[in-house]
Amino acid sequence: MKKLLYTGIAVLLTCSFYSCKKDFLQTTSTDSYYETNWWQTQEQVISSINGCYAALRTDQISGTTALREENLSPNSFGFGADSPLDVGDHNAGNHNGFYAKWNALYNGIGRVNNLLENIDRVKMDATLLQRIKGEAFFLRAFLYSNLVNYFGGVPLILESPNLEKQRNQPRNTRQEVIDQVITDLNNAGSVLPTSYTGADIGRATKGAALALKTRVLLYEGKWSEAAMTAREVINMAYYRLFADYRGLFFPENEGNREVIFDVQYKAPEFPNTYDLIIEVQINIAPTLDLVNSYLMKDGKSIKESPLYDPAKPYENRDPRLHQTIVIPGYMYRGGVVNATKYFSTGFGFKKYTTYKDNVSQPNLQISEINFIHLRYADLLLMYAEAQNEVAGSDVTVYDALNQIRLRAGMPAVPAGLSKEQMREVIRLERRIELAGEARYYNDIRRWRTAEVELNRTDLNSKGQVVQKRSFNPQRDYLWPIHAITIQDNPALQQNPGY
Repeated sequence: MKKLLYTGIAVLLTCSFYSCKKDFLQTTSTDSYYETNWWQTQEQVISSINGCYAALRTDQISGTTALREENLSPNSFGFGADSPLDVGDHNAGNHNGFYAKWNALYNGIGRVNNLLENIDRVKMDATLLQRIKGEAFFLRAFLYSNLVNYFGGVPLILESPNLEKQRNQPRNTRQEVIDQVITDLNNAGSVLPTSYTGADIGRATKGAALALKTRVLLYEGKWSEAAMTAREVINMAYYRLFADYRGLFFPENEGNREVIFDVQYKAPEFPNTYDLIIEVQINIAPTLDLVNSYLMKDGKSIKESPLYDPAKPYENRDPRLHQTIVIPGYMYRGGVVNATKYFSTGFGFKKYTTYKDNVSQPNLQISEINFIHLRYADLLLMYAEAQNEVAGSDVTVYDALNQIRLRAGMPAVPAGLSKEQMREVIRLERRIELAGEARYYNDIRRWRTAEVELNRTDLNSKGQVVQKRSFNPQRDYLWPIHAITIQDNPALQQNPGY
């Protein structure tokens, strides 16, 4: 796949000393770009929207910090990379991640707002103009939906960055922000194409707008609307599950029909360090709890299945176990993994690394695996969850789940399940299918199960404690706004408990 290069020129948001002072001679540079000589050509508009996409490659949104959010769930442990948030010892001032996340998301929003405010000044192809507006609406919705997910209601800014005007803007309500997100996604979905070719692959599509809308509605507990929106994506008949679950995350298979929206990387110009942090530093290491949650190949748990042998605990398991997690005693990177290799928990992640089981490869410092934010299996799981809450375990819920089970090489979901039983099946299926993708932390918070899942200990492969977690349900379902952010804008009201 020819990767989309987000090499857009950053539009200057502040004027220079000479251009701001009216008592000096007004001049326009001919060899530099400013607001006064920018919004003139179609090429500049394309460069500007590319700059908006580039904001998504920041560490907090799609980089290693984003991937390490798996460590905030019971799925994995970050050896040597603990933060106060991992163990519930955080406050509004002792974790820079709160500050960095907020700033990264608003940086992207500022770029998008600047484009939307100026794009109509440019004489360009009308169809392309509307498409780029749609891309911008999608990106703004994506960024604001992330802000709401972590912080709740936030200042809703829809204009170009203006420090004097916006520096004391208070928080809008969560519902006000969500309403704008839905409006932006509706606007995006009405003009975006189903797909792209060539260098445009990776841009937001109609399916991406609908899938993100599904996620937002699901997170807000709007089950009926979420199910209907997910059904729109399914009925497009464009997306399908990639045949090879492990291969889905290899660079050579990027752009396949399961991927709905991903953030593009390209080495050496725009690389990431997923290989380094996962396989070399082992800072995202699966826990025993995650490994034990994988079913046996007969569809039963390790406690219920007659296939389970404590002497060979990793045999006859859901094939996704060995496609996702490195197990000592099994082949990986062209050799049998020894028991001391993965010093963190005894296990390693394969997902989001470029290494293969039967190929000997040196350690890689940089890689270019795209970060997948939305894929079709997740959409099917979102549909199943929403539809089950609306109508119980009807045939469409079974169909969505069984598509994923079939691809995995697992038996179909047992028939005759109640809504409550199906809910537990769906939640486990989400945990397994999306393990290592930094989704489970958000799931257990929206399910309000984090107070159970995150008030226990993480164990390594030998059953030894590697970390004791703590989660305060009166406080920790939202992150605090960082103390420096509130210092910069005293109009912001802190989240409860901080």
